[in-house]
Amino acid sequence: MSKIILLNKPFNVLSQFRDDQGRATLKDYLPNHPGFYPAGRLDYDSEGLILLTDNGGLQHQISHPSQKQSKTYWVQVEGSPSVDDLKPLVKGVVLKDGPCKPAQVRVISPPVIWSRNPPIRERKDIPDTWLEIVISEGRNRQVRRMTAAVGFPTLRLVRAKIGGWSIDGLQPGDFIMQTVHSAKKKTAAKPNKYAKKMPSSRRHTPKRTR
Repeated sequence: MSKIILLNKPFNVLSQFRDDQGRATLKDYLPNHPGFYPAGRLDYDSEGLILLTDNGGLQHQISHPSQKQSKTYWVQVEGSPSVDDLKPLVKGVVLKDGPCKPAQVRVISPPVIWSRNPPIRERKDIPDTWLEIVISEGRNRQVRRMTAAVGFPTLRLVRAKIGGWSIDGLQPGDFIMQTVHSAKKKTAAKPNKYAKKMPSSRRHTPKRTR
């Protein structure tokens, strides 16, 4: 049996526990959970689901590219891409570090989520569109580079799911802990659907670092 934490990482928070520059880190939200480490990363300026576990084997199975764990993102882009505009992403767009694997991409209605602080800069004369993008890779800033490569820069990026885990019911900074069975070799761990949300008394309100 292993423990896993699902955290909705806020905007402008590092996916690590220490920072020499005084920026917000995971420690601001999980100060009382030593021994837990992120299974993968999420960019400082991205929001949404990050998983942490106390089991090294499970950490590897979640984060290693060989496991092909799907990751679902809600992506607000500048402009109004058509189906044809998005075809390169579906086929596998080529970036500077090589071609991407084919992604699942579709236009979606704006998701009902929290407001970002600070908000994105909006331009009255340029529309924006929300996309749902599902990939199984984990390159540096990959989704942002993918949308930029087809001419639609990312304005806001929220990771909604990793495999079967999601941010459903979690506000920025909120987390829940689940118990999972230790996964066998080459078998991805599955979330415990009966896990209960952490009581509000267990949540932590971070101190802001200036």
